[in-house]
Amino acid sequence: MVGSQEVPVASTAIPTLRQQRLGAELRKLRERAGLSTSAAAALLGVNQSRISNIEAGRYAVGADRVRAMARHYTCADRELVEALAGMTGGRTRGWWEEYRERLTVGLLDLAELEHHAGGMRVAGVMHIPGLLQTTDHARALFNATVPPLEQYEVEHRVSFRMKRQAVLHGDDAMPLTAVIHESALRMGYGGASTARAQLKYLIDMGERDNITTLVVPFGSGIFPGSGQPIVYAFGPVPQLDTVQLDSDHGCDFLDAEAQLARYRTVLDRMEMCALGPDESRDFIHRIEREM
Repeated sequence: MVGSQEVPVASTAIPTLRQQRLGAELRKLRERAGLSTSAAAALLGVNQSRISNIEAGRYAVGADRVRAMARHYTCADRELVEALAGMTGGRTRGWWEEYRERLTVGLLDLAELEHHAGGMRVAGVMHIPGLLQTTDHARALFNATVPPLEQYEVEHRVSFRMKRQAVLHGDDAMPLTAVIHESALRMGYGGASTARAQLKYLIDMGERDNITTLVVPFGSGIFPGSGQPIVYAFGPVPQLDTVQLDSDHGCDFLDAEAQLARYRTVLDRMEMCALGPDESRDFIHRIEREM
C-alpha cells in the first residue's frame, strides 16, 4: 500500500480481525469529532461509501490516509495515530494463511493477534493455556471434541497450535504471563505419561526470561472470573488492546474500553490469588511427582 490509496479486500475474503479493528477505531475517531460519514467524506474528498467501506474493514487503507483522517477528526493523540497507521495495508500474509481452508476464521484471527501483540496475559482454570501446551496434550484435547473430529482435522488443529507458539521463541520473543489454576494442572489429559510431560514442559517454559507462570492453588479461597480461558493481548497503545475468550461457538474478541478494564481487573485479582513464580514452579513439581 502506497500513499493514501485504498483497494477493496477481495470479494471472497472476510476482513480479518485486524482490518475490522482498524476500521472500528477510525469510526470512533470520526464519531468523537461529531462528524457524519457524509461530512467526513466531504473533508477527505471521497464519496460516503468509501468511508463506510474503510470503517467496515472492506478497504485496505494506506498510512497517509489514516493520518489525514485523524487530522480531519482533530485527533491529537499522535501515538495512537501512528499505531493505527502501522495497522494499514492489506491482509497479513502470515503462516496462518495456509490454514484458511481448514480452520475457522476466529482461529486465524487469534494467530494474527498473537503475531502482532506486544505481550500477553493469559489465564486457564480447566485447561493449560494453548501457547504452553505440548503436542500430545493438545492432541488429547482435540480428540475429545464434541462432535468428534476426523483424525486429519485433529492433526490440523494440533499443528496450528504448535505453530502459534513460535511467538514465545526467538530474538523477539513475546512476554507472556500465564495464570493457571491447580485444577488445570491435575486434569490428566491423555493419561499419566502425557500429563507428566505437560507439567515438565510448563516448568521448562517458566524458566524462560519472557515467560512468567503463576499457579493458583485450591486453597487460595475466592477465585475471580467465570472459569473460561482468558487471553489479553497488548496492542502498540493501550487503546488497541484486545481480549479473546473461548466459547462453544468459537473465539470471541472484545475491545471496548469497559471490557478491557474489566478483564485487566479480573487478571489482576487472579494474580493476587496466585503463588509467586518460584513457589509456582515448586508446586508444579509436586503435582508432577504425584502423577
